[in-house]
Amino acid sequence: MEIIVLGAGAIGSLYGAKLAAGNDVTLIGRAAHVAAIKSHGLRVEGIESQIVRVPADLAVDHIGAEALVILTTKVPDSAAALGSIASLIREDTTILCLQNGIRSERIARAALGDRGAVLRGITQFGAIFKSPGVIQFMARGYTLIERHERSVRIASVLSAAGLDCRISPDISADVWHKLVINCVVNPITAILGCEVGGIANPQLDPMKRLVIDECVAVAAAEGVTFDNEFMREIDDRFRPSHNIASMLQDLRRGRPTEIDYMNGAVVAIAVQHGISCPVNAALTTIIKAMEASDAALRSN
Repeated sequence: MEIIVLGAGAIGSLYGAKLAAGNDVTLIGRAAHVAAIKSHGLRVEGIESQIVRVPADLAVDHIGAEALVILTTKVPDSAAALGSIASLIREDTTILCLQNGIRSERIARAALGDRGAVLRGITQFGAIFKSPGVIQFMARGYTLIERHERSVRIASVLSAAGLDCRISPDISADVWHKLVINCVVNPITAILGCEVGGIANPQLDPMKRLVIDECVAVAAAEGVTFDNEFMREIDDRFRPSHNIASMLQDLRRGRPTEIDYMNGAVVAIAVQHGISCPVNAALTTIIKAMEASDAALRSN
């Protein structure tokens, strides 16, 4: 399969590295990352260690028949990234939005109009962008994609590459499930400046409970309900992990976070339903203040 990874940062590069062995993969990324990959290959460290020779470029100039575009940009960058390739999208092109947050697929569909087929996906893999040309593979997981007539082929290709791709019977519920977890883990560990394993600290339990309860209430208003215990799931899953959440990675690199598409999105949807979310609103405000403070320091 021809696969274009649009926004090859940590996760995009990891997916590209694993898919490159059996597919025609091209990574589209930032200049320094692309230059390093062209010169020395993509180095994967951590759980797996290898150097992958994979084509990389700054832009897409052609999309062939039945190609898959894996969108792994930050959500705020989606419209610009897809706008740059909109004229190349064919009817048989599939765009898989493998991103954090909620409703990213709506942004993609708006950017592309009626071009191609836009599918929502979720990744449970963890990776860190270490330096241009180098990523650290931190956590194994699986991939979820929404049900569609093209999903079986895509899932087969991803699973053959070791990305354990499953077709979700209810992608909306799965997106909300990951959103609740992200709303806890991302901002709190970013504020603390710690690995994601730090979220299992029992001293944080009251804060975690407040965030979860607000998110679950908003999800219910949107017609999505849960019967799982998020507190236990978060603690058990992340306690042993040394991964760094994407929000903290963004702050450390001086880039905007996805807070508006995580906690901020929950608050915005809550307003539509007349629900109060003071804790998620506070976390959103703190992260945005950290972004602004970091930007001011870098400009001085």
